[in-house]
Amino acid sequence: MSNRLPFSVSKTESFYEKLGDWIGDVFYDILPESGFEVRDEQIYMAFQLEKAFKEKKVMFAEAGVGTGKTIAYLLYALCYARYTNRPAIIACADETLIEQLVKKEGDIAKIEAALGLNMDVRLAKSRDAYLCLNKLEAAMVREEGDLFQDVFHQLPDFVHGKGSMQTFSKYGDRKEYPHLEDEQWNQIAWDSVQDCFSCHQRHRCGQTLHRDYYRNAKDIIICSHDFFMEHIWTKDSRKREGQLPLLPESSCVVFDEGHLLEYACQKALTYRFTEQTLEKLLSRIMANDVREKTLHLMEDAIYESEAFFSLLEDVSQETLGSEKRKVEKTKNVLNTASRLLSILQAVEEELVFESELYVINEYDLKVVEEYLEQITYSLSLFVRSQKGITWFEHHSGERTLVIMPKLVEDIMRIEVFSQEKPYIFSSATLSDNQSFNYIAQSLGIDDYLYFSVESPFNYEDNMNIKLPTFKVGNMLEKLSYIKNEIIRSEGRALILLNNQEEMHIIKTHLSDLPYPSYFEGDAEISTLVSHFQNEEHSVLCSIHLWEGLDIPGRSLENVLIFSLPYPPLDPVFEAKREGASDPFEQVDLPYMLLRLRQGIGRLIRTHDDKGTVHILLEENTNEQVFSKIKNILPTIKKS
Repeated sequence: MSNRLPFSVSKTESFYEKLGDWIGDVFYDILPESGFEVRDEQIYMAFQLEKAFKEKKVMFAEAGVGTGKTIAYLLYALCYARYTNRPAIIACADETLIEQLVKKEGDIAKIEAALGLNMDVRLAKSRDAYLCLNKLEAAMVREEGDLFQDVFHQLPDFVHGKGSMQTFSKYGDRKEYPHLEDEQWNQIAWDSVQDCFSCHQRHRCGQTLHRDYYRNAKDIIICSHDFFMEHIWTKDSRKREGQLPLLPESSCVVFDEGHLLEYACQKALTYRFTEQTLEKLLSRIMANDVREKTLHLMEDAIYESEAFFSLLEDVSQETLGSEKRKVEKTKNVLNTASRLLSILQAVEEELVFESELYVINEYDLKVVEEYLEQITYSLSLFVRSQKGITWFEHHSGERTLVIMPKLVEDIMRIEVFSQEKPYIFSSATLSDNQSFNYIAQSLGIDDYLYFSVESPFNYEDNMNIKLPTFKVGNMLEKLSYIKNEIIRSEGRALILLNNQEEMHIIKTHLSDLPYPSYFEGDAEISTLVSHFQNEEHSVLCSIHLWEGLDIPGRSLENVLIFSLPYPPLDPVFEAKREGASDPFEQVDLPYMLLRLRQGIGRLIRTHDDKGTVHILLEENTNEQVFSKIKNILPTIKKS
C-alpha cells in the first residue's frame, strides 16, 4: 500500500472504503473551510466516480458547466495513482485545456493548497509543440534577419556545447516563443519526417529530455487527446525499434472533453503524403554517390509525384470552411497513383542495395526508408481501398494527400478499452437526447457506466441571450452589430468563428476597435488567452475555443457566435453523412447543437459571472432548427 496516500489504510481495511470516507471529508469539511464553493452536483459526481474506479470500468460523466468536475476526477486520479503506484493520465482535448489545468491559479494548484498536497504533475506535450534543433539551424541559414538567431541564442548553454546539464532543464516548448506566429513556428518545430531516435542532437534535444522527465511522474501525466492516441498507435512499433512508448503504463485515464475523442482517434490513424517532403528527402539521397539506376528511379519518382499532385489539384474541389478539398478518384487519378506507387516500391528495393554500399548517411537513409514505407502503404490504400476518407490540402506552398479511416471502433475496442482499468469521460456534452449509445458505439465501448448532472448556475438571472437575425449575405450588418455590442460592453468579448474565412472578415473589419484585439494564429494560443484574461477591456477572436476556455470575472461578458457552427462540407463529415439515413438530423444538427452548447458555456464560469450570449442567425433559419436551438439554451431568450 502506498504511504503517499492522503489518508491512512491498514492491511485489514478496504482502500475504497477509506477513499470514500476521505472524499466525504474533503467535500463536506476541508474544501468549504478553505473557501471553496462546494456544490451538491459536484458531490454527487464524486461519489458516482467511485464505482468506475472500484469496478475498473468506462464511465461517461456528463456534468454541466460549473459542476466542478475537474476537482472531482483529479482527487480520484491522484489517489488511484498512488494506490497502484502507476501514474494517472489526464488527456485533454487540446493544449489550451492543458494550460487551464496547470496554470498558477488552476485547479491543481488550488487542490494542493487546500489539502496540503504536493502532487507530482507533469506535462506530455505533442511533438510538434517542441523546437527542432536541426530545423532551427536550417532556418537560420535560409532566413535573413534576427528572428531565428534570437531563438538560437536564447537556448541553454549546454545545447551550444558549453558545459553539461546538471539537472533537468525544460526548454524548446512552443509556449516559450509566444511572439512567433504559427507559420514561423512551423519552420523550426518538430515534424514527422525526422528520425529523432538516431539524431546526433538527440541528447541535447528539449523534446527528448522532456520525454524522460514526464515518464517518471509519480502521480499524474497530462497530455492532449491527439498525443494519447499517437501513443496508442505507435507503442508497438516503438517497442520493436528499441524505443520506449510515448507514455508509460498508467493506472487510469481521464478524457476531459471526452466527446471530442473520436476525431483524435481518426487523426492518429491518418496517413499524410506530402509532395515537397518526398522531393526533399529523395534529393537528399541523390546528393550521395548512389548508383545510376537508383538515381534515375528517384528522378522518375519526383517527376511522377509532381504529375500526381498536379492532377489531384486539378480534380479536387474546395469545401467551404475547411482546408480539406474533395478528391474524385477518376480512372486517370488511380492510374497515375498506381504508376507512382510502382516507382516508389522500386526505389525501396534499390535502397536495400545502397545500404550495403555504405555511401549514404545512415540517418538520412533511415528517415527516407521509413517515410517511403509509410507512403507506399498509404498509396496502396488510396488505390485499392474504398473504406478510407481521402482529401487533398494545398497551403503554404505544400501539396498533401491525406487518408483517414472511416471507423475506429474496432481498433479502440482492442487497443484501449479491452484493458481492465478505469476510463473516465468528462464533459458537459456527452449524451444525445439523454442516451450515451452514440459515443459508446463510435469508440468501440460495449460496457459502461454513466450519469448526468445539470449545471448549478442560475442562468435565468445571470445570462442574457440574444438571437438577432440578418438577411442572407448581409455581412456588413452583422459586422456592425458585433462592433456595436463590443463597444457597448467596452471590450470584454469573445467572438467564436467557424473557419478561416470568417476570421479574415472579422480581422479586416474590426481593426479599428478602441480595444486590444487578439486573433487566433497571430501568436501562441495560451499567450493570447492570458492577454485576454488579464486585459479586462480586450477582445479575443477564435475558431477553436468553443470548449475548454475558462475566463471567470469581468474579462468576459460578451460571447458573440458569428454563425451557427455546422460541420464543414469536407470529406470527413461527408463520410459520416454517407453512413446516415438522415444526414442532417443524424450528423449536421447534433454536431451544431453540441458545439453551440459548448460555445454558450464559455460565458458563465462562476456564480458571480454575468453577461450576454449573441447567436447571430440568418432570416431563413428553419423553424425546426430554431426550435431545437431554443431547447438547448440554458435560459429563455430575454431580448
